[in-house]
Amino acid sequence: MLHRNNLIAPLPARWRRLAWLACLLACLVLAAQAAQAADELPVLHADADRTTVSGLSSGGFMAVQYGVAFSASVRGVGVIAGGPYLCAWLPGNGGVEGCMSGTPLGSASWGAALVQSALGQADPAAGVAAQRIYLFSGTHDETVKPPVMAATRDFYVAAGVPPTRLQWVGRLPAGHAFLAPDFGGACGSNGPPYIERCTVRGQPYDQPKAVLQHLQGRLRPAAEPLSATVRPFDQRAFGNEASGLDATGFVYVPQACQPQGRGCAVHVVFHGCRQGAAVVGSDVYKSAGYNRWADSNRLVVLYPQAVATQVPFNPKGCWDWWGYTSPVFATRSGVQLSAIRAMVERLTQP
Repeated sequence: MLHRNNLIAPLPARWRRLAWLACLLACLVLAAQAAQAADELPVLHADADRTTVSGLSSGGFMAVQYGVAFSASVRGVGVIAGGPYLCAWLPGNGGVEGCMSGTPLGSASWGAALVQSALGQADPAAGVAAQRIYLFSGTHDETVKPPVMAATRDFYVAAGVPPTRLQWVGRLPAGHAFLAPDFGGACGSNGPPYIERCTVRGQPYDQPKAVLQHLQGRLRPAAEPLSATVRPFDQRAFGNEASGLDATGFVYVPQACQPQGRGCAVHVVFHGCRQGAAVVGSDVYKSAGYNRWADSNRLVVLYPQAVATQVPFNPKGCWDWWGYTSPVFATRSGVQLSAIRAMVERLTQP
């Protein structure tokens, strides 16, 4: 007859003690991780007027939306394989599919932004023209095709962004991915973790450097080694389960911005679909390449996290760019946009 504690009792006493110690250690590790994940996002007093954002895929759409909704406080926007504002809701664009592989109209998206601004659902539209814009489309992108990114460029041209502030990179044979100088798959591979390595004139293309330099200005050399580590924080303070946010987000705060970040700026990085930490682990927030430039240039990097859910229906863990959370998803009232805004306000609280 089996002992009621048959998973432990048949073992010799020495092994039973080791098993219990292993269980205890595992419990302590899990408890420590849970406590760490529950840390609050810090108040750093960073410069609210120098906030910039960038993102890939659904994160690229999200960066555009954030830049429109909060244009008064956003200095620049980086869009990597994303589409124009409210693309999937506009007649003639073909919905979600058309905004990934069709030929949407960027000018129509700008008209939609003007409407939202006039309704008070977004900051004054004139603020978009003052932003610095970085746009990237890989010629081998199999998910968000180059004509969609061309529409995003047309959106910003219609907004009045001058050519000197609008950088378009569209000739690299990259796939659907962030481009890191020393991490990820082969250029054009179009696969997880959606980070690739491409070269320009024989040198690795450092996309985080390109993004941050265009949006923030001339950069100091990247830091090696880093002065700090990426820290998790509790996103539940900013949105409930219906928001599509994961329980935990991540933030990189250089030593120069601790314990208070006066004189530092905030850059928000939006991951793509199937690219949150729940799927790819630390690949984006540790290996995409933003932190080493942030470290030496007094930039706090916020890595908010969306997660796959059935309610709301978001099985690939995308950011909401088509309305799965609510019809006001692309406005200041949108549950995700307002949550990210609250995170930025925590970091930049006077």
